[in-house]
Amino acid sequence: MSPTERREAIVYATLAVMLRQGMAATTARDVAHEMGTSSRLIHHYFASMDELHAAAFERAAVQGLEATEVALAGLASDDPVGRVQTFFATYVRAEQDWAFQLWLDAWSEASRRPVVREVSQRLNVAWQQLLAGVIRVGVAAGSFRCADPEAAAWRILSLLDGLALQTVAHRVDLDREAVVAWSVAYAETELGLSPGALDQGT
Repeated sequence: MSPTERREAIVYATLAVMLRQGMAATTARDVAHEMGTSSRLIHHYFASMDELHAAAFERAAVQGLEATEVALAGLASDDPVGRVQTFFATYVRAEQDWAFQLWLDAWSEASRRPVVREVSQRLNVAWQQLLAGVIRVGVAAGSFRCADPEAAAWRILSLLDGLALQTVAHRVDLDREAVVAWSVAYAETELGLSPGALDQGT
């Protein structure tokens, strides 16, 4: 392998271990065992495990964000309602347990690991900005009534993530459909839409 390929292999091996046993419990020895190599190789490519954890988390988290961006890019800008529906339908943190668990790990470790905090904060803001942009276009088109798209986006995402937390971390009796349905209903109030306006496509 080239140095770039070797580094990528280490990142993917780290992600595989993190998905099995969590970020905090993933060590260089675990990653080396996953690859069938030595811990020395891991430390050669990454200055610290925090840096490696952040790189592995970012690799997985970015994929979900990019998938939503691609889905939105394929829609006409003059269909604000359809764009919000698509955002909800592709919001990976609310629809895949493994993805949200990975985010939970990152949020949990962020207060102690600055490198992880920087990545999770940056990607969290990227999600918020993506939704805020959709809302702003809808407001400009006269489809939505929302005085503060930035704040509305944060509130909608906070509800989505909070409900997902209940299903993944606390194992409450709340299915994924309910998480999205409740969040969609709240989004309708934030955007000045009538009840049920966002039902189709979610």
